[in-house]
Amino acid sequence: MAFSTIGAAYGTSKAGIGIAGIGSFKPELVMKSLIPVVMSGIIAVYGLVVAVLLAGQLSPTAGYSLFSGFIALAAGLSVGMGGLAAGYAIGIVGDYCVRGYVRESRLFVTMVLILIFAEVLGLYGLIVALILNAKADNGACSA
Repeated sequence: MAFSTIGAAYGTSKAGIGIAGIGSFKPELVMKSLIPVVMSGIIAVYGLVVAVLLAGQLSPTAGYSLFSGFIALAAGLSVGMGGLAAGYAIGIVGDYCVRGYVRESRLFVTMVLILIFAEVLGLYGLIVALILNAKADNGACSA
């Protein structure tokens, strides 16, 4: 969850800088330019979903196998690193495209498409994490 949240924070801050830069020139474009910030917030939700699923498998009385621990680590790293990469991409694209959108309004469609492809990086991490989580057996070691 930490890595996906860091990615979301970076994407929000980087795109927010671009939005703040255009706000004084064309304030009417600020609301449409919030799309990168919203998409960055979704990245953090992916990490939260996986963290809740992994925490739901823990019990103070039941055993937790080494295999399940490594599966949980892999699932967390999958969504985390995917979210970090997606947040970084959304931030960079959001900053530059919002600034370009002030000059050329036709850039908006291109910005949205690039942001969708950047968001999919985080979604891929979520999907892999969910598949990995389904493979965990939570059985205690029989050694």
